[in-house]
Amino acid sequence: MSFFTISNWEAKEWNAEMEAIARDQFAPLVMSRGASCVDFIKTGELTFSVVTRYTDEATATAAAQKIAEIRGKAATDLPVKMVSDVKGAAFVSA
Repeated sequence: MSFFTISNWEAKEWNAEMEAIARDQFAPLVMSRGASCVDFIKTGELTFSVVTRYTDEATATAAAQKIAEIRGKAATDLPVKMVSDVKGAAFVSA
């Protein structure tokens, strides 16, 4: 089964430029670390989650250090901070 990481973020502001940076810069960086897909989901006026799917836990584990660096870059380059993250294997997928 697939393995997922979900990081939850808060932003100080929200605009189209930030969405473009996420789409054009950060999503490709995550994908380059072995993700099979990544979704940036706006969950509130100034909150969002990043849901990343990997084919398996080993792939996610191998990517973990680089993903931590990408998260650090996001927090440095943008007015955002990560507030929590979780990870785990899917046990049902439809």
